Amino acid sequence: MKNDDPQIVIIGAAILDVLVRPADADVFRTGSSPAEEILLSPGGDALNEAAVLSKLGKRVRLETIIGNDRAGRFVISYCEECGIELPGDCIRDGIDTGVNVVLVSEDGERHFLTAPKSTLRRLTTGDIHMPFPDSANIICFASIFVFPEIGPSELEQIFAAAKAQGKLVCADMTKRKKSETTEDLACALKYVDYLFPNDEEAMLLTGKDTVEDAADDLIEAGVGTVVVKCGSGGCYMAGLQGEGRAGTWIPAVQGVKCIDTTGAGDSFAAGFLYALSEGKTPEECAAFANECGARAVAVTGASEWL
Repeated sequence: MKNDDPQIVIIGAAILDVLVRPADADVFRTGSSPAEEILLSPGGDALNEAAVLSKLGKRVRLETIIGNDRAGRFVISYCEECGIELPGDCIRDGIDTGVNVVLVSEDGERHFLTAPKSTLRRLTTGDIHMPFPDSANIICFASIFVFPEIGPSELEQIFAAAKAQGKLVCADMTKRKKSETTEDLACALKYVDYLFPNDEEAMLLTGKDTVEDAADDLIEAGVGTVVVKCGSGGCYMAGLQGEGRAGTWIPAVQGVKCIDTTGAGDSFAAGFLYALSEGKTPEECAAFANECGARAVAVTGASEWL
């Protein structure tokens, strides 16, 4: 599908998830195990964010690559259904579309089986169309550390290009893969207006023992506003104010039964981006993001809550 004037550009992975809930280690002993749900669902950080934003009414362009196979056709069909724009040259011969098997335990936590040679890990800067559309005010890189070919210097290139066009630059992240530090990423982080790590990712990257200290370290590296996702603890948001730094906790939605955490962080990020694009304050964006994340964990799958 072609959007002539996308409002938001999301960069990252678009794959399929095979979700099994509940799953435990007994299957390796018994050879067979019953599950309440086995679900085939579109997935990948970028596709999850794009789907949520599109279903909330935003015009979204998704910068990704997709294999020329059945799984890829499923992803393309889903994007068409959601109204997500894909680049005309995103389909790649000779690469399998990523498929993750997501084993969801009784408490809703996830355990992944992934195919690292698939499209899940193969995105490069050459696959990202720059300059970005004039109509898009927000550019979001859906997960730092997912793609081996997009390291700090490549992120710097992407983020600097977006800032040169006057865009708001946002980024999500996953766990570091090569013991990277905040200092390693500083060249790219200085261009980021909003960063959305979770508590474990932020503390692992910065080497700090608390969410607050981790956020301070990322701000010191140049990030404008750090929004740390803390699950049932809500989120912690920090940024520069006047001569110093200011941080605040935004409480989580109460009374939520956690079924599956798959895509919860992506729904959180998408909710924040949606509210940001609507001109809401950072505090209002964080509260809406918490609501989106809470609704996501209450169902199986990344964006089925919508």
